[in-house]
Amino acid sequence: MDGRDLVRSMKAVGSAGTAQGLRTVRAAWRRNRVDAAALPVRGPERARVPGPVREVEPAPGGGTLRFARSELRIRVAVNGAVFWGWDGAGPEPSYALAGRCPEPDPRAVLEPDKDGGWRVVAERVTVVVSRHGAVEVCTPGGVVLRRDLPPRWWEPQGGGPARWTQRSEVAADARFFGLGGRAPGPRLRDGTYRLWNADPGRASERAGHPSGLTMPVQLVVADAATHLVFHDTSWDGTVTLREGVEGAGSGHDRPGACEMRMDGGPLRCWVVVGTPARVLLAWVSLTGAPALPPAWALGHQHARGGPGGEEEVRRVVAAHQEHGLPLDAVLVDVDLHDGQRGFTVDQERFPKPAALAEELRRDGIRLLSVVEPAVAAVRGDSVYEAGVAQDAFVRDASGRLVESVARPGDVVLPDFTHARVRHWWGSLYAERIGQGFAGFWHDMDEPTVFAAYGDPTLPRSARHDLEGRGGDHREAHNVYGLCMARAAYEGLRELVAEERPFVLSRSGWAGLQRYGGTWSASAVPGWPGLRASLSLVLGLGLCGVPYAGPAQEGPDRDASPELYLRRLQLSAYLPLFRTYASGRAGCRDAWEFGPEVLEHARAAIVGRRRLVPYFVTLAHLARRTGAPYVRPVWWGAPGNRALRDCEDAFLLGDCLLVAPVLDQGHDRRTVQLPRGRWYDTATDRAYQGPGQVRVDAPLSRVPVLARAGAVIPVRGDDGRLELEVWAPVRGRTGGGVVVRDGGDGWEEPETERYVVRWQGSRIVVEREGEDGVSAPSHPVRVRGLGEEPVQM
Repeated sequence: MDGRDLVRSMKAVGSAGTAQGLRTVRAAWRRNRVDAAALPVRGPERARVPGPVREVEPAPGGGTLRFARSELRIRVAVNGAVFWGWDGAGPEPSYALAGRCPEPDPRAVLEPDKDGGWRVVAERVTVVVSRHGAVEVCTPGGVVLRRDLPPRWWEPQGGGPARWTQRSEVAADARFFGLGGRAPGPRLRDGTYRLWNADPGRASERAGHPSGLTMPVQLVVADAATHLVFHDTSWDGTVTLREGVEGAGSGHDRPGACEMRMDGGPLRCWVVVGTPARVLLAWVSLTGAPALPPAWALGHQHARGGPGGEEEVRRVVAAHQEHGLPLDAVLVDVDLHDGQRGFTVDQERFPKPAALAEELRRDGIRLLSVVEPAVAAVRGDSVYEAGVAQDAFVRDASGRLVESVARPGDVVLPDFTHARVRHWWGSLYAERIGQGFAGFWHDMDEPTVFAAYGDPTLPRSARHDLEGRGGDHREAHNVYGLCMARAAYEGLRELVAEERPFVLSRSGWAGLQRYGGTWSASAVPGWPGLRASLSLVLGLGLCGVPYAGPAQEGPDRDASPELYLRRLQLSAYLPLFRTYASGRAGCRDAWEFGPEVLEHARAAIVGRRRLVPYFVTLAHLARRTGAPYVRPVWWGAPGNRALRDCEDAFLLGDCLLVAPVLDQGHDRRTVQLPRGRWYDTATDRAYQGPGQVRVDAPLSRVPVLARAGAVIPVRGDDGRLELEVWAPVRGRTGGGVVVRDGGDGWEEPETERYVVRWQGSRIVVEREGEDGVSAPSHPVRVRGLGEEPVQM
């Protein structure tokens, strides 16, 4: 145990109680002792670079280049994505890919280039490989977007996995986004970011500290084009970024730089070039379409913590109804569980969960449950005994079960990298389904210890199946939460085949969107936490995980009324909208702040319910195209540098621009507008972009602007779907798409397309179909009539 481990363990003693804390300290000592004995000691190492090219073998979509000390396989897929792998690494097996690797593009060929190099020319990208192994990604016009220098490996002379480093250069004007959910984002400044999933806890206040969902996915936006690069290895590592400078050094540009250092795993990557929309479409075609959440999951979810049990849940629901706060789901936190048995429901506090769930469902409210991977190591516990019989739990290098410490005490953890174990774990959800639970939140699935200071629960030397390949926790750690989500999703598909599963994971990796969404743990306290919440959701969406949201309460439990409201108002426009209250943790409900706060909170929650049809449409579009619900304001114009640097506002789909209030004491704020006419939805006042505008932001609301010509599906006062249409600019047309979700099943809903135009002095809204145009099938409300835009 090093000094940092000891400090964290001592904190655990103070934060978790003496008995639990001491168990945590002992578990940390055991982990380090096991690793010291089982992991090879890294002694002298031998550095290696590719050397000069010796031989080239063309193949469909690309080919293989053999260098003096390595070989490079390169292939362009039919969807335009480019793959390359060093040392013979291929695209499979991969936890990120959805199914088999796409077929190669037969039109892309490997051909000689100048100075002894080679190149592959495809429709949307040209890849140039120098004779010493540098790889350039260029636009069809020849503009270099990314240049990867020849990689370097450090191989232990005694054998074992090799470390490697890949240095890259990008355009001087490029900006970095991605790497999973990052509180310092969404634009990633100069610094080093670790690729290791961990409950951030209080340590996340340090910029770049790992979050619960990290992934080696970078989205790089430059004037010439946008490109996504994904290094497909799940090992621990770091990414060091440095933005470029134009006109630096006697007028010469200094390119941006990226240095990736990994402790092991294959050196292989995918690159996609194009507009942001095209890049995300190709990315989800590789990693899988986002799972479609049930319609109710796009409403207001409320998490309740504390020891009150069933009666406390009933009291909270009744209070929401009494105060006119719409509610769609209630999450019962870990207090649902038997404190000594982990997975098992506490029969004293929740004696009849099925009756409670049915009672709530009659009011349109679903009951949700937290599930953690840790299983109490208690003889006689049904889950523990079944897991032992299935040989489902992680073992150490000597074959013994690995025991650690989590909420129930001494625990073991399933090996979700084994297909048989995933099937067994998925079958366990039958008990919760029978008790009436409609969805599941996965917590502590990094996995992490009870004390939540970022320590791994499992030693790095713990053995995993890894789909039959075998390996240890160094490779399995980052995909552990992803595999747990897969187990739940596939199990629920079998158990409740007629309904779409609802699975949220705190941890995950590339491809998590196939199984559900993610929620960010409390990370940054106070007002900076507002920016962190928005950064996390924006960053995850650009990595292909569109359904995400923050823990609304934040880590500073006793928030001021103003901070509570601004958090709530931001969350109401994010895909996952969850509030939280717990008397034990000091988190309060809206009515506990007084009548003024309650009134403003009601407006935010009612406003979210009104927008649920729009969120349903965005969910279906995300499944089909990969476009996130929440998008940076530069989404449609990545070449606009002012928009590229805007981090305090976002687009909700194509129609709305949301400008949350992120600083204390502000009742007005500046909004950076993309091109076109925009209407303030609170006042109908029109503004003309691109440019900046100052708008009112009273405590009762945040600025929301609608694009001219937008057609937005909303919930009317009678509960039926309505179309809110914003007047287009005269001489131009507008339009929109509406996807009606008829339920929570798998039926493909009908897509309605609308066009909006001026006809003389009035606005006409028509529905387009195969048989021509027709009248809208929903009530229409036109807004923005007679407003002249404010010139900026």
